[in-house]
Amino acid sequence: MYYLYILKNTKSAELYYGFTSNLERRVQTHMYVDSKQKLVYYEAYLAESDARKREAKLKHYGQSRAHLKERIKASLAL
Repeated sequence: MYYLYILKNTKSAELYYGFTSNLERRVQTHMYVDSKQKLVYYEAYLAESDARKREAKLKHYGQSRAHLKERIKASLAL
């Protein structure tokens, strides 16, 4: 499995978009470096290329980010 994930900095509300093949380990690494981050969303893919394409879309296209933020509005508010 490959994962696209979104972390939220609880202090600044900034979002970080990432890609990994080991979600648990990657999130733990982020939290070790900056404990103010929390996982707010992830998507799982069987193909690595699908996960990488999704990550690139979210990082480079504002419309994709806006659409996803609207879908997960309640999760982002927590």
